[in-house]
Amino acid sequence: MREHFSDLNFETLPGALPALRVAVTAARLVELCRHVRAAGGRLVTLWGEDLRREDSGFRLCVVLEDADDLIAAELPLDAANPTYPDLSEIFPSASRMQRATFDLLGLRTLGGDQRPWLRHGAWPAEVFPLRHDAPALPPSVAHDYPFVRVEGEGVHEVPVGPVHAGTIEPGHFRFSVVGEKVLRLEERFGYTHKGIEKRAEGLDIAAGARLVARVCGDSAAAYAWACAMAIEAVTHTTPPPRALVLRGVLLERERLANHLGDLGGIANDAGFAFGQLQFSRLKEDLLRANEKVWGRRYPMDAIVPGGVCGDIDAEAARILIANMDAIAAEIRALREIYDNHAGLQDRFMSAGTVTPELSARLGMVGLAARGSGGTHDWRNAHALAPYAPMAHAAVSHQSGDVAARVAVRFDEALVSIDLCRQWLAQLPAGAICVPLGAPHAGTLGLGGVEGWRGPVLVAVRLDTGGRIARCHPHDPSWHNWPVLEHAIMDNIVPDFPLINKSFNLAYSGCDL
Repeated sequence: MREHFSDLNFETLPGALPALRVAVTAARLVELCRHVRAAGGRLVTLWGEDLRREDSGFRLCVVLEDADDLIAAELPLDAANPTYPDLSEIFPSASRMQRATFDLLGLRTLGGDQRPWLRHGAWPAEVFPLRHDAPALPPSVAHDYPFVRVEGEGVHEVPVGPVHAGTIEPGHFRFSVVGEKVLRLEERFGYTHKGIEKRAEGLDIAAGARLVARVCGDSAAAYAWACAMAIEAVTHTTPPPRALVLRGVLLERERLANHLGDLGGIANDAGFAFGQLQFSRLKEDLLRANEKVWGRRYPMDAIVPGGVCGDIDAEAARILIANMDAIAAEIRALREIYDNHAGLQDRFMSAGTVTPELSARLGMVGLAARGSGGTHDWRNAHALAPYAPMAHAAVSHQSGDVAARVAVRFDEALVSIDLCRQWLAQLPAGAICVPLGAPHAGTLGLGGVEGWRGPVLVAVRLDTGGRIARCHPHDPSWHNWPVLEHAIMDNIVPDFPLINKSFNLAYSGCDL
């Protein structure tokens, strides 16, 4: 990277995650993005920062990933005219992030989709809630959203949501169909905006970490670890080896719990209630084992900056291993049933197909990408403990359909169990938490792990008092929701719940 951009000053960021920081102009940002894209890299996230109190206007932060590092490119923007180049032509998934950045901070792209994304009617159009001087105003009137209309003989629209029949979060899906065949799907989110980024400003480190852990309830371990890593980066803190192994166990059991739930839920959406019953039972066994060991079915706040809360003893390790041995045996038996059930496979195969080419073009990530021929996994891509010494074989399937995403979950569930077995058998001795070092005000701290959906990243800056000045959590669903719009094309409307469940993306994680 440095040889292609010798005029730029790449600084190594502190912390466990290999990352560089570079200040760029608008033109160099575009060139940097094009270079990363051409080399097979990807966009991780982008966000904005309000620096007007320091007389520095605004700042756009774009995190890219190439073969070796994360690259945090920082573009200063004028306070009176905060505009920047549209990056969605290079990275299609940038479009919604750019629209959200305008809704929250008023940083506008020069080109691209200019429609609002997160702003419905909770705040007026001229108010940008992440600005320091944003007034607290009552909600304004909700506006009509300009959906793209598909016209032609026999074409009609089927609006679904934002309120759904099940206990899921709100999201609107606008289908344009002929008969039952879907010509186009357009999504509309932003119904769950909670003001998390605004709330994080000014919190102390402990409160900020607790808040970030609650960004998305099914990914609490992933967010807590990523946030802890970012804070440890800007306080030059190294968590002890035993804490890192326990974090790995917590994250892999979170992955396992979600995969068990999804394997049951996907089967249920295909009319195979037996599968849901069996996997619900296995997930319940896992949660009960969690309660025995950590005192909570979902160990929220078990991961903290500096290490973990609560150690486990030999008996607890035995309980966890026995629990996962039993689950592994049943996963193998149930996979035989799934693979040999003609009706189930008929629903799974060729439904919601995302080809490897489309996946690469749109920047799909995580388990969904690994169902479309991808192999990228932050557990292998970055040398982070405790994964580094025992990198696992990449899980990947080529067909890109529901069947492939189910197969990835089966394989990854067994990988998670295998990793936990190895760690618990060789659990290092020593402390589980260390005091944080002195905070480095203004320094960008990045933390990231491969959550069960894909890479979760948290960016943190502290102020001179050691409190949160800016925090940006990023969910992998930002990249995959747009792909779902393509996956449903040419399928029938009744298959949407099955295809949607096979992705199982986060609403809340993309609407902070």
